Amino acid sequence: MTQSWNPTAYAEIGSFVPTLGAGVLEWLNPQPGERILDLGCGDGQLTGKIAAAGADVVGVDASPEMIAGARSKGIDALVCNAEALPFVAEFDAVFSNAALHWVRNQDAMLAGVKRALKPGGRFVAEMGGHGNIAAIQVALIAVLERHGCAGLEDGVNYYPTPAAYRARLERQGFAVEEIQLIPRPTPLHAGMHNWLTTFRSGVLAAVPEQSRQAVLDETVALLEPVLRDEQGNWTGDYVRLRFIARA
Repeated sequence: MTQSWNPTAYAEIGSFVPTLGAGVLEWLNPQPGERILDLGCGDGQLTGKIAAAGADVVGVDASPEMIAGARSKGIDALVCNAEALPFVAEFDAVFSNAALHWVRNQDAMLAGVKRALKPGGRFVAEMGGHGNIAAIQVALIAVLERHGCAGLEDGVNYYPTPAAYRARLERQGFAVEEIQLIPRPTPLHAGMHNWLTTFRSGVLAAVPEQSRQAVLDETVALLEPVLRDEQGNWTGDYVRLRFIARA
C-alpha cells in the first residue's frame, strides 16, 4: 500500500512535526557554506530553516505533492526515493526529521546516505523509535482484524531501539557519536480522527469503503480512555529516536 500526502492537510494536521524538529535541528547546527541534504524534506519547513542558517541545502522526498509544496517556498527540492539516492561524496551533512521510519529498505537508504556524504560528513536524524504510537497501533490492529483487514498495519513503519539502530548504522560504516530514545507525548490539536486520516491514509485506503468509517470510529473510541483527557484534548504516544553519526 502507498501512503499519500496532502501538503495542505499536513500543514494543518501535522504541523507539530516540524515544530518538534527544533531539537534535532540544533544537533545538526548548520553552518554558512555547508552543503546539506534534507532527506524526507516534506513541504520544506525545516529545509527553509537550514537554508536560513546560510547552508546550501537540497531537499528530497518521495512525494511529488510534498516536493511541489517545498518548491513553492523557493526550496531546491526534487522527487527522490530514499532507497535510491543518486549523490556521491557531495554533502557535508545529511539531515532527516520524522521520515526514516517510513523507509522500507533501511540498509539501502543508509548505504545511499553514506555514499552521499563527504568523508567525515555527519548524518543527523530523528525518527520514530521503539514504542512510538504503541497504543494507536494496538487499537488500529485490533479494529482492522475485527473487520477482516488483518495485516494492513504490518510493516507500515519501522520503530527501532537505539541498540538495534546503532548496530545497523555501524554495519553500514558509520561511527555513531550519540543516539537517544526520547519519549515525547505530543498534543494532537486536530484530534485522533484527523491524525488517522493523515498518517494512516494508505492503510485506510486499503480498507473496503463500506467499512472505512466504522474502522475510524471504532479505533478512535478504543483510544479515547487512554489518549484523550477530560477536556477532550488528544495526546499522541510519541517516542523519538535521535542520532548523530559520521561517515
